[in-house]
Order: sequence, then C-alpha cells, then structure tokens
Amino acid sequence: MANSNPVGYNAAVAKRYDQYCPIAHALCSIGERWSLLVVRELIEGPKRYTDLAAGLPGVSTNILAARLRDLEAKGIVQKRKLPPPAACTVYELTEYGAELEEVVYAIARWGARTLGPPGPGDDLEPDWGLNAFPALFNPVAAEGMSGRYVLRIGDGDFTVSLVDGRVGVEMGVGDDPDFDATFDMETMFRLASGDLPPADAVDQGLVQLDGDVETFERFFEAFSYAPRLVARTDTPVAV
Repeated sequence: MANSNPVGYNAAVAKRYDQYCPIAHALCSIGERWSLLVVRELIEGPKRYTDLAAGLPGVSTNILAARLRDLEAKGIVQKRKLPPPAACTVYELTEYGAELEEVVYAIARWGARTLGPPGPGDDLEPDWGLNAFPALFNPVAAEGMSGRYVLRIGDGDFTVSLVDGRVGVEMGVGDDPDFDATFDMETMFRLASGDLPPADAVDQGLVQLDGDVETFERFFEAFSYAPRLVARTDTPVAV
C-alpha cells in the first residue's frame, strides 16, 4: 500500500532548496515537469498508462514512466490491477495525492485569467469541462444553490449539477435542466472572468438561453475565476 504520509522527504528538501518551507517541500514532490499534469489527469479517476499518454501529448514514454515511479515513491500515485474481464493495471491517486485537487484547481483558475480562450491551433480535449467546472466552483458563492444546468460551449456539451453544496459534471445534455445555454469558448472565458455580465451576454445575442436569466447570472456567480477568500488582512487586529 502506498504511504499516505511520506514524512521521510524533509531532509531531501533541505538539501535541494536549503530552506525549511512547505512550498519547497511540495515542489520536491510535484515540481518536476509533467508531474502535476499527471495528477491533473488522475483527478478524473483511475487511468491506464496508455490513457495517461494520450492525455499528455508531447510527453515521452520514458519521462512519463519516470514521473509515475517518482509519484508512486512519494505516496501520491499508486498502481492497482483491475479484476477480469478488464484485467489491466491502472494508476490512481492515493488519499494523500487526491488532496492535490484543491491545489490543481487553484492553479487552473489563476492560469486561466491570462491564458485566454483557445486559438485556431489549440487542441481542446472533449472532456475539458469535467475538470473546468469543479475548478471554477466556489462553494461560498454557491451557498443555498441547487439545480441542474446544461451548457453547450463550442463543440462540447456538459450538464452541471449542484446538490448540497457539491458539484457534479457529466458530458452530454441532461434532462430537465434549470437552464440550457449555448455559447462559444470566448464567451465562456468572459463570463467566468466577470468581464461580461451574463445578462449582457444574453441581450447581445452571445448566449442563446432557454431558461431564466437570473438563474444564469447566479450560475456564473458560483462558477468563476474570482480569487477565493484568504484569511488575511492588512488591518492590524487588536488583541
């Protein structure tokens, strides 16, 4: 069983960065090129080696194998053999590794703010929304919300569900949505960044909406690139 509390790496951190710092320690585990992208792929669930290679275009087989070995050694990834009829080996995140979901999604929100929508030469995986909507989800802004929403964005159709403060995403068009919205990726980026108010997008014809505009507005309050609350203030606190 993979070690879910790999405490034996502190010495390595001190040698590599010459400082005692949890960020330096974390980068020793996931800072190599491709490592965090392997984690990104496994957030969706267990995958075969061939699935990982397909989801990471540009990675060489020897580098991918080396990254998987390293992540296994650090208790982030583990291998598991599926029983028949599958009878194949898959890689999956350990409990310790799954805690990186929060980290990956925070980086994704931060990066998306300056990445911009895909250009003509950019490839977008068909299942991009399975990670994108959980990354955008802000449970504080979504407090009290529940519903089912269909978003047809570019060539991808996704159904997003909110139940008890938790988000679920499926590919395809679900039944009985609270709204059904169609728009392109550029509009998606502008809505998620807050640069384009949802009601304006509908009024300008950038969104074809079957449903209530207020519900559509509420959705993009709950799914956005907006920075999350940090428990810090520049104002001195009296004690």
